[in-house]
Amino acid sequence: MPPMDVRFRRFTSLNTTIRLREGRLHVRLSDLLEHAPENVHQAIAHILLAKLYRKPIAPTHADRYRRYTQSEAVSKQAERIRQTRGRKRITTAQGHQFDLEEVFESLNTRFFHGLLGRPTLTWSAHVAKRMLGHYDAAHNTIVVSRVFDRPGTPRYAIEYLLYHEMLHLKHPVRVKAGRRCVHSREFQAEERLFPELAEAREFLKRL
Repeated sequence: MPPMDVRFRRFTSLNTTIRLREGRLHVRLSDLLEHAPENVHQAIAHILLAKLYRKPIAPTHADRYRRYTQSEAVSKQAERIRQTRGRKRITTAQGHQFDLEEVFESLNTRFFHGLLGRPTLTWSAHVAKRMLGHYDAAHNTIVVSRVFDRPGTPRYAIEYLLYHEMLHLKHPVRVKAGRRCVHSREFQAEERLFPELAEAREFLKRL
C-alpha cells in the first residue's frame, strides 16, 4: 500500500474522493462521516480503493455505506449542512417566454387547490439539457433549465416539468429500510393526472 493522507473536510454534502498522486493516496471525506461507526469507515475505504483500482465493490460494503448515509438521522443532518454551508444561485423567475411564478400559481390552483406554499422559483443560470429541472429541499427552491424559455416550447411542457417538481414539495423523499424513496406510489399516481403527460414526455425526449 502506498502512504496515505486522509483528511475530513467541511463539504456541503457527503462527498468522498480519492486520488493517487506521486505515489501517495490522498483521501478527502466529508466531516459528516468523521464519527461514523468503524465498520462504515471500513466500507468507505473498501469502496474508494475499489473505485481507484477498478475492482468490483463487495455488496456488503456498498449496502452498509448506503444504509448509513441514507438513514433518517444522517439524511437530516446532511440537509441541515447543505442549508448552512451551501449556496443556491438564484437568477429570476421571469423569463423571456414564461413567468415561473405565474405558471406555478396556475398549477397550484388547478391541481393543489391553491394549498402549496410557493418555494423560490428560478430559471437556471445556463441552458442545461441534462438537468431540466429539480427541487432543492435544503433551499426550498425549484430550478428550471433555460432551455424551455423560448418561443418553440409548448406551455404544457413547462407546466408538466414544474408540476413534477411541485409533487416533490407535496411528497418529500422518504427513507424505507435504508433506501431513499424519491417517487412514491402516491407521487406517480398524481403525476399520471397531468392531462398532457404523454405529449410533454415526448417533447422532453426530443430536447
